[in-house]
Amino acid sequence: MHAVLSVRHALLGLLSEGPKYGLQLREEFEAATGEVWPLNIGQVYTTLQRLERDGLVESDGHGADGPQKGFRITPDGTAELARWLRTPPDLSSPPRDELVIKVLVALRLPDTSVHDVMQAHRRYLVELMQQWTRIKEEEAGFDFSLALVVDAELYRLDAVIRWLDAIDSRLSQARAKPPGPVPAALPRLRRRAGLRR
Repeated sequence: MHAVLSVRHALLGLLSEGPKYGLQLREEFEAATGEVWPLNIGQVYTTLQRLERDGLVESDGHGADGPQKGFRITPDGTAELARWLRTPPDLSSPPRDELVIKVLVALRLPDTSVHDVMQAHRRYLVELMQQWTRIKEEEAGFDFSLALVVDAELYRLDAVIRWLDAIDSRLSQARAKPPGPVPAALPRLRRRAGLRR
């Protein structure tokens, strides 16, 4: 259930430290994120072009994009970075998570065991947690940024496993007592909660 990573704002953050070249930005981005999210140099330059077009960064103007072209943040870029840092991400609607959709589809298929589908994913999630735990034990102690990324990923994976456990519980309850009709007030409750249909 990842949010989309804002490379644009991460680059603004790095440029707020002082002028930098594209290759330097890529290296610092990867170092700052514990080298967990590799960044293509083409993506760096494309993002820098858009930031420059939007007036959020400016270049030193030496030729085409390349290793010798430097960039610096503008006052508008500094204001945009501050606004982004203080604006909570829009979490009002659940993201279209592939695992959630798989479980919902499996529930509708008469010849598919939802439990088996969930167990396959649960095993995979546990293996991922073990891999991240090994990274935490072996490397994260030396890299503060990596430690933060690893902790975030472990908490996220744990939440997904707990969600699968909650489904197991709901399925057990549903087998014991078939659900009644959906109350007519449900659409109003969705609107009141701010949920999209």
